[in-house]
Amino acid sequence: MKKVSFLLLLALLVSGLFFLNGCNKGEESRVVKNGDEVKVEYTGTLADGTQFDSNVGGEPLDFVVGSGQLIEGFDKAVLGMKVGETKTVTIPAAEAYGERREDLVIEIPRERLAPGMDPQVGDIVGLESGGQTYPVPVVATSEGTITIDANHQLAGKDLTFTIKLLEIVK
Repeated sequence: MKKVSFLLLLALLVSGLFFLNGCNKGEESRVVKNGDEVKVEYTGTLADGTQFDSNVGGEPLDFVVGSGQLIEGFDKAVLGMKVGETKTVTIPAAEAYGERREDLVIEIPRERLAPGMDPQVGDIVGLESGGQTYPVPVVATSEGTITIDANHQLAGKDLTFTIKLLEIVK
């Protein structure tokens, strides 16, 4: 009788361990899918290795995958990742900030500027469009005009990100 009780106890203990181990594996193997809220750590670099952004050592980036909060390529990059996984991806310009557009380099006659305004190359001025004001850099000046560039500063550039998935928020 004692042998049967011992074997039954052992069987229950082993099956309990398998059950607990199976539960943990399910969480560890969960992958990111569209609609998941995630927290990531990242570093962004250009083709020449120049770092343009990073949150390493700071607050994690918290976003909902596929919601349009981030550039398309970043969203795609985290799909299928597991918690603790790190990956490096290069996102083409078209899936980042788009291709550089020459029609967004605009020459403005100085008489259209506010009185007393004399922006120089490198200054940031406000460009009004659709009821909103956007900060844009002055890229050239002449006696009669200023030229602004309304392209995003990373437009036309492929971006490389090293991304670490810290958490899939429940």
